[in-house]
Amino acid sequence: MVTGALAMARDPARVLPRVLMVDDDDRLVAAVSEYLGNNGLEMRSVSRGDEVLGEVRRADPDLIILDLMLPGLDGFEVCRQLRDAAAHMPVLILTARDEDFDHVLGMEIGADDYLIKPVAPRVLLAHVKAMLRRQATRKDEGQTQTLTFGALTINRLTREVSLLGERITMTSAEFDLLWLLASHAGELMHRDDILKRLRGLDHAHEDRSVDARLYRLRKRFGDSDGVLRRIKTVRPHRYLFSVEPW
Repeated sequence: MVTGALAMARDPARVLPRVLMVDDDDRLVAAVSEYLGNNGLEMRSVSRGDEVLGEVRRADPDLIILDLMLPGLDGFEVCRQLRDAAAHMPVLILTARDEDFDHVLGMEIGADDYLIKPVAPRVLLAHVKAMLRRQATRKDEGQTQTLTFGALTINRLTREVSLLGERITMTSAEFDLLWLLASHAGELMHRDDILKRLRGLDHAHEDRSVDARLYRLRKRFGDSDGVLRRIKTVRPHRYLFSVEPW
């Protein structure tokens, strides 16, 4: 297991967003690289899971497209290592594994998005660009923005969360959901609206990625299944961030 932040030096001359694709299907990598490359992205690729962290250090990508079935190291473990070493690196899982269990697990270990092969190139491009826009917004934030609810503090610029003086570690996707809910504290938010705001796209009603992230957030904050005091579920498919002091 690799721990600690990756040491990456950003090339000041870089113009195009850089995407690292991790897949051992050479034909797919070539096709995706050509399409995304023709649409304003700089593409890099590796074919083995155990090569990803080294390439991330060398190439410093802005986003990673990650297959799950890889030689050397499977995609789930790669995602876990990325979250330990580069917590805020956007990760899009692109896989043929279409079981709900795999989808939920991918989101639980820190992926920001999950698409099932085969996917139309323009759909993949739309997801990638939406993720890059969100990442650019985070990096371009010019001043510290902090939300405080009693003992809970959320800092948007540093992307740090603390409760009762203790820092709460979470993935980039979890932080985005927390900030969205907290910035609308006391308001009912529908799951479909949350998905659209987080991903910039309309999603099907059966998408459960918000539920998976919310489950992890509740565990981090000590909310039990029996008593949801802090982030409440108001059926059907609505959520309420409590304005009461935490």
